[in-house]
Parts: sequence; C-alpha cells; structure tokens
Amino acid sequence: MAKVARLQDVALAAEVSVATVSRFLNGSLTLPPATAKRIERAIRALNYRPNSQARRLSLGRSETIGLVIPAIANPFFAQLADAVELAAEARGLGVLLCVSRNQIKRELDYLALLQSNQVDGLLFLTNRPATKGLARAVNAAGHVVLVDEDVPGTAVPKVFAANEQGGWLAGEHLTQHGHRVLAFVGGPKGMLSTTERLAGFRRAVAARPDCAIATELYCDYSAEAGRQITNAVLDSRPAATAVFATSDMVALGILERLRERRVAVPRDLSVVAFDDVGPLHLFAPPLTAIRQPVAEMGARAVALLMSHIAGTSTADTDVVRLPVDLVARASVAPPRVAETTKSLTNTGALA
Repeated sequence: MAKVARLQDVALAAEVSVATVSRFLNGSLTLPPATAKRIERAIRALNYRPNSQARRLSLGRSETIGLVIPAIANPFFAQLADAVELAAEARGLGVLLCVSRNQIKRELDYLALLQSNQVDGLLFLTNRPATKGLARAVNAAGHVVLVDEDVPGTAVPKVFAANEQGGWLAGEHLTQHGHRVLAFVGGPKGMLSTTERLAGFRRAVAARPDCAIATELYCDYSAEAGRQITNAVLDSRPAATAVFATSDMVALGILERLRERRVAVPRDLSVVAFDDVGPLHLFAPPLTAIRQPVAEMGARAVALLMSHIAGTSTADTDVVRLPVDLVARASVAPPRVAETTKSLTNTGALA
C-alpha cells in the first residue's frame, strides 16, 4: 500500500518548514516565486492531499473558491479554468465553476455565493460592457478578484493582460510588413480590452505618417460576430490590406467569411488575432496572434485572491499586468504592390 504523503514530507522535499508550507496553502503567506514553485513541485511529486475537512474546521472556511466565466466552450475561458484549477489544487482548494452566459442576473447570483459562505472568494470574468449595479455588487461581495476584463468603479484586486502592448505589437508588425491602410475589429465598445488594444494599435499606426486605420469596427467576442462584420472590413474605402482582430474567436469568424468571398490570406488580406489559445498553428495559413499568458493569469489570480482573503495583500486595489508576445506565423505578408499604391492614393498619402 502506497504511503500517504504528509505535510512534513512536503516541507522536507521543498526544503522549508512545515509552518511555511501550511501558511502557503492557507494563503496567509506570500513567498518568493522560486520558493512557491518548490512547494508546488513537491506537492505534485508526492501527490500530497490536504485533509480538507480538518482544514475547514480549523479555518472556519469552505476551502472552495468560485470561478465565474462567461462561457466554457470558448478556448480562452477553458484554458483559464484549467490554470485556476491547477493553482487551487496546489493549495488544497476546490473550485466551483460558474458559467454566467454573459447574463447580468447570473453574474449577480454568483456574486451572492460569497454572502452565503458557499465559497471563500471569487475570480470574476465578464465579457461585455458593465451593466448598472454590477460594480456595486462586486464591491459589496467581499473577496473578489477581477480577471481579464475590468468592471469600472470597482475597488478590488485585478489581473489583466498588457492589452495596449498587444495592440501596439499587432500594429507594428503589420506596418513593418508594408501595410499602410489597416482595419481594426475590436470587442464591444467600452470594454477594457477593446479600449486598450485599440489605443496600442493606434499608437503603432500613428508612428508612421503614411499609415492610416481605414475603419474601426466593434462586435461581440464570438466567431459569428466576426463572420458578420467581415463584409464591412472588405467593403471599407479605402480598402484595407490588413486587419487586427482582438480575439481569436472573432478572427475565426473573419477567416470563415473570407473563404466564402474567395479572399486569400495573406495574399489579399493579412490577419492578426489576439489570445493565441486555440490551435492557430494548424490553420491554413497558420494564424499570427498576440499571445496572452493564460496559465500565468490563472495562477496569479488565485494567488492574489488568497492573499486578499488572508489580509496579506498590499491593497484592495492591487492590479497585476501580465506581458504579451506576438507569435508570427504565415497570415501576414507584404501587400501586393498594386493594392498598396491604390490604397495610398485613396488616402492622399501619395498626393
């Protein structure tokens, strides 16, 4: 019969004290990243399982956190949920998955879980502009960490990607490839991701006097919305030679519609997406994208929530910004000379 790992075994393997491991798992101690990783590796290697019942009795907590996401089918939210579950497991916590379907009533119902003590804290994601009353509910709920998107007016810890950096990387990449007339397809207006990614994209394009954004469009973060908005991209005047879609799902819809209209990527239109959570390397052509650090986002959100619950965070309004990277593939190429000259003439850049 295999030996059941004890807290002492984890401490020995990680070369720390038993008290350090215990406080780390309880969220009452913030450790240097290298030390935290040693403990997490030891937990996995020994297959350590905390006595959850004893922990709940001793701490007076449920030892469960909630994760509120808009949808489970979207690869971004699925990957984030997986990262949260792994980080929570390392701390002996359970995760209650709550799917809001982007409905305000469901979001408010899940925030109420904190008041009924069913969970100790919530990681909260919304995927639409904030509805009146949501900020008030978040602030009143207790231990909440916002992830990926902001809810304006909230004073809680938050974990975001460096959205503006991502928009700038996309714009810089396209203009470096010779694109002078570009299109932007963002999420709903007023959302943090849309606003910041557009700001970065505008900054990159504005840095080149002969470049311009032909059109700025907005839609839901879904493949169907991307598909429906593609006609507006293609029919814009002057004609864009490249498009930056601020979501993988939107980009997928755009690619589908481009195939229907026999528009070749990147020969006729270059495309850059944002997220890089699906198998974009398997597409034809492989899709260039801004990659969000989804696994790190989930792990940092759990750590921030546990610090917030334990009262060891530096402030209720801690905001973590995680850097993004551009993954260059084959969906971006220099525009055809004739199309570039035509577009520049239409914008007056060659006048």
